[in-house]
Amino acid sequence: MHLKNLKLLQFKNYAKAEFQFSPEINCLVGKNGSGKTNILDAIHYLCLTKSAINGADSLAVQHGFDFFTLMGDFEREGKSLEVRCVVESGKKKQLLQNGKAIDKMSEHVGLLPIVLIAPDDTRLISEGSEDRRRFFDSMLCQLDRQYMDQLVRYQHFLKQRNALIKLFADKGKWQEELMEPYNRELIQGSKVLAAKRQAFVDEYSPLLVDYYSFISDAQEPVSISYETQCLEEDFDTAFRAAASKDFVLKRSTMGIHKDDFVFQIGGYPIKKFGSQGQQKSFVIGLKLAQFQVFHAHLQVKPLLLLDDIFDKLDDGRISQLMKLVADHAFGQLFITDARPERSKEILKGINAECVFFELRS
Repeated sequence: MHLKNLKLLQFKNYAKAEFQFSPEINCLVGKNGSGKTNILDAIHYLCLTKSAINGADSLAVQHGFDFFTLMGDFEREGKSLEVRCVVESGKKKQLLQNGKAIDKMSEHVGLLPIVLIAPDDTRLISEGSEDRRRFFDSMLCQLDRQYMDQLVRYQHFLKQRNALIKLFADKGKWQEELMEPYNRELIQGSKVLAAKRQAFVDEYSPLLVDYYSFISDAQEPVSISYETQCLEEDFDTAFRAAASKDFVLKRSTMGIHKDDFVFQIGGYPIKKFGSQGQQKSFVIGLKLAQFQVFHAHLQVKPLLLLDDIFDKLDDGRISQLMKLVADHAFGQLFITDARPERSKEILKGINAECVFFELRS
């Protein structure tokens, strides 16, 4: 699978631009602020229908305008697919495949798999559980349509249950008979989603271990474990018993939205005991394991986007990563770098077509 070309109109710092890409290595170079990361974000939009950076679509519209358009031609398993994304102020976001509008954005997710390695990925280690849940849920949604549908359903009923809890708290009275339908939905949804998360972690964890060892050339053991109450035998009882706590805190305190994924090195939390280098290697291992599991399940190599990683890695880790590139472990690759001469030096020994795009702000 690869992206043949990309057209942007009024997207972030691009009034109008067009790019023709190599199916192998594409290096976007230019000074900071020239729009390198914005190109990667446009590709992310076309693959996953949303930005990797901004929560609100409106933030991607160029200043002074009220809409943006992105269009790209992909080739997947020998077939061409034109994808167009249009965001206009006051209107519903549109996504079109070969000119046909998609009713639900979820229908598109998973068709064009993508893996992004970005400078702020260390937040998966340093920040709270919400970032880690989002990371794993995003992977599962690209691999499993039923998981995505069940997750959307769960989030819908969680929002409704929380609104009802706040209403009860304001009135000072808990009404169990009104709450029970939401309890059943969240209990059942939690069990289904937690089981899928656990099965995924069991498959994914060995890949992380292998990639971490390769990138860091280290011997210390690393691991991921899934921390949840939702698979315990008494989860139904515990969920309903938490009603008094829910009433006080005005929110649902049990369910898969409270779970976490625990990252460890040498049996200890990597957040507290991992060096900066170990944490960087762990994060790259996470993303390369994501690439591998996508490839295995979807039978296509995802697009791999490397945003400014040469600035964040030491020579040893860059060398190990480039070994994978040289071995053609990946498919189409997009790299951003503020220093063209560095990229050319790093990539000069790679036996693959490499096209450089020099961007100016």
